[in-house]
Amino acid sequence: MESLYLLVPLSIALVFGALWVFFKASDDGQFEDLEGPALRILHDDDDLLR
Repeated sequence: MESLYLLVPLSIALVFGALWVFFKASDDGQFEDLEGPALRILHDDDDLLR
């Protein structure tokens, strides 16, 4: 029971920390172009070798 006094506030702080990191990443534009990097690997880079 005594461990709950430590674990409950610690888990709440961890949830708020994860939410802060997620919203900071979304504000910085990390999730704007989700398809570009996935499709970029499929394009040939032959013009870079010349």
